[in-house]
Amino acid sequence: MNYTWNWGIFWEASPEGTGTYFDMLLVGLKWTIATAACAWIWALVFGAMIGVIRTLPSRGLVAVGNAYVELFRNIPLLVQLFLWFFVLPEVVPESIGLWLKQLPNASFYTAVVGIGFFMSARVAEQVRAGILALPRGQRLAGLAMGFTTAQTYRYVLLPMAFRIILPPLTSELLNTIKNTSVALTIGLIELTARARAIQEFSFQVFEAFTAATVIYLILNLLVTMAMRALERWVRIPGYGQGK
Repeated sequence: MNYTWNWGIFWEASPEGTGTYFDMLLVGLKWTIATAACAWIWALVFGAMIGVIRTLPSRGLVAVGNAYVELFRNIPLLVQLFLWFFVLPEVVPESIGLWLKQLPNASFYTAVVGIGFFMSARVAEQVRAGILALPRGQRLAGLAMGFTTAQTYRYVLLPMAFRIILPPLTSELLNTIKNTSVALTIGLIELTARARAIQEFSFQVFEAFTAATVIYLILNLLVTMAMRALERWVRIPGYGQGK
């Protein structure tokens, strides 16, 4: 293969005139972190609510929760982002559609909403599994103490369920970070999009995407270490598996 390696490309001035190529990657990293963090908060809030709804005794609410999960879990993320970004402004009232099209950083907000809804369906499944994994006596004990159903979930079931599902939630958080790369298709200039821009400007394709890969790896390793520390911090001695 006739290819000239140039790892010093990252310290050369970028055509954007705002710094070096490495600075371009850092800007993309900031957008990746911001998008993933906001989408994860969205996913946790909606996922927890839907997960709880799916464990209630009401068949109607369970059916609504199941429909929510099947809708957002079974449509590919790329298709959902296209629907939110390109289709939604055309089907809402014209004034709202124009506002959405002219919204600053529209691709960022769309990515947060699209990825948030997509991941919330997966979080909802984890929350549901965590609640159902608890002994039935915990729910009954909460009700016997005079708690309402909401209080039983708030003070008894959810604190224990979230401890159980922290490891799979870590995987979902990492998936959220990686899913931000799909948002380049709607114009979000995140880390992968920046690597692609470097490749187009400098023709150093291997260096650009190797750097992006290393940054993703470091970011995900830091998140994994933080989540493992959180697991140790919230663990109840004598409860659950492991030493």
